[in-house]
Amino acid sequence: MIIVGLTGGIGSGKSKILNFLKKKGFPCYDSDKKAKQLVNSNLELKNKIKKEFGNDIYKLEEIDSKTLSNIVFNKPDKLKLLNSIIHPYVRNDFYEFKLNTKAPIVFKESAIMFESKTNFLCDFIVLIKAPIQLRINRVTKRDLIDESIVKSRILNQWSDEKKAVLSDKIIENIDWKQTILLVEKLLVELKIQFNITD
Repeated sequence: MIIVGLTGGIGSGKSKILNFLKKKGFPCYDSDKKAKQLVNSNLELKNKIKKEFGNDIYKLEEIDSKTLSNIVFNKPDKLKLLNSIIHPYVRNDFYEFKLNTKAPIVFKESAIMFESKTNFLCDFIVLIKAPIQLRINRVTKRDLIDESIVKSRILNQWSDEKKAVLSDKIIENIDWKQTILLVEKLLVELKIQFNITD
């Protein structure tokens, strides 16, 4: 089984590409989405988060993501702490996902793949890129938030330049039709490189 990591900054479009791959029948693991599920469903994880960020961080047993975002995105040390609490649970969940998958290629998406060192779980890393302003426009439209908030979140993530050095492939996601062609080409290249016949 080949694990292909998909990463990219906020607004790069990696989730859209992951959904495209899902529709093509590839097993896909959305680390960011799974983390959001686990912070609400795993009792042990919830207690650890409450211990560090206070009981008020949960409202009716669901995490208050807006309050949490306001805390961590202005304080890099708090964001690092939160990630260090959550990532072991996501890592274990991905291990279970792999055990229940028989496919030759699995795609694993993570916005902070290098920061969390989960790139070491992957055989091949694809960086999804887009111009900063385009990313900001996508996120402000999607999440209905202020441009300054998006900019601060971008600053809290590794730059594309830093990620590019550690990536095996870079896909520019500006025009969706062109992106689809690049992803289709990537699939062919992966099958050739890893000698996958089915």
